[in-house]
Amino acid sequence: MSQELTNAVRPAAIVVISLYIAAQLISQIASLKIGVVFSLAVDMGTFIYPLTFTLRDMVHKTIGKRGAQTLILCAGGVNLLMALYLLWAAQVPSDPSWGLGEQFSAILSPVWRIVFASIVAEVVSELLDTEIFHRVREAYLRKAGPRRQWLAVLASNAVSVPVDNLLFCFGAFAFVLPFEVIRQIFAINLATKFAMTLISLPGIYLVPDKKSEDAPQA
Repeated sequence: MSQELTNAVRPAAIVVISLYIAAQLISQIASLKIGVVFSLAVDMGTFIYPLTFTLRDMVHKTIGKRGAQTLILCAGGVNLLMALYLLWAAQVPSDPSWGLGEQFSAILSPVWRIVFASIVAEVVSELLDTEIFHRVREAYLRKAGPRRQWLAVLASNAVSVPVDNLLFCFGAFAFVLPFEVIRQIFAINLATKFAMTLISLPGIYLVPDKKSEDAPQA
């Protein structure tokens, strides 16, 4: 069995990949509710979606850069598949004894502009995050001294989180909501996502940081 395949089936890889996909799907569904937290309106997916960036960094450490890139594209496809399935489910006639067909359709029928904006933002920002994380990580792996894993996480998130926010907010709401409203959504989501990044940051140390197979050969 090749080393790449051996890495792919490690228990740590299975766990972090499963958590990454789960966080993606849960955040998509939770985003359908706009809650009020500390007197501020925020979509409820905002508190779990930022975890996907740290989880993706953990995936990077277990199966490498190419594996992380593949997972990101697969997650985008799974999100699209979920939206298509929910659309079909909402259109299926409801059993009269259930009585919640209209509510199901009203909440879970996808708004395609938001769906596509979300998927594009996720794929672009996380591919960018992967590239930055990879470069920072490879830089410290080549040198003697402490491995500043937290720096790789913060450096990549510092770029990818604003990109994700920008693509989603303007892709989903431009020319639909007033600019001031979009600006407020952007600012609140950005602050929340960075706060969740700091909370989830220690998680990067749960995965052993071994010499990367993606490092260029000397």
